[in-house]
Amino acid sequence: MPHCIIEHSTDFDSDQLVSEVFTAALHSGLFGPDGNDIKVRAQSFSSYLTGPRKSAFIHVALKILSGRTPEQRSHLSSTVVAQLRALGFSNTSITAEVVEMERGSYGKVIV
Repeated sequence: MPHCIIEHSTDFDSDQLVSEVFTAALHSGLFGPDGNDIKVRAQSFSSYLTGPRKSAFIHVALKILSGRTPEQRSHLSSTVVAQLRALGFSNTSITAEVVEMERGSYGKVIV
């Protein structure tokens, strides 16, 4: 179920980041073993500041339905950050956050 939304500076290849975040979400063990419920998308930014200057960044918002424990949420964000860190980028801020979506108000339909 997660919606993994990657925001990043134009220093990086979106397709590579999408693949790496998908792999991390799959390996977290929190979602179906086939990965069919994992959705990942990326958007690059050329207009931004990180402090007083531009520095490379990758930020991943991991939107999941409510009900996971704090340990599970921490494990998910740590797994994603570790997967991206292993790519060997330098001078890059890599961050991830888990955002809980309320089950009672989440809607979905496949047409």
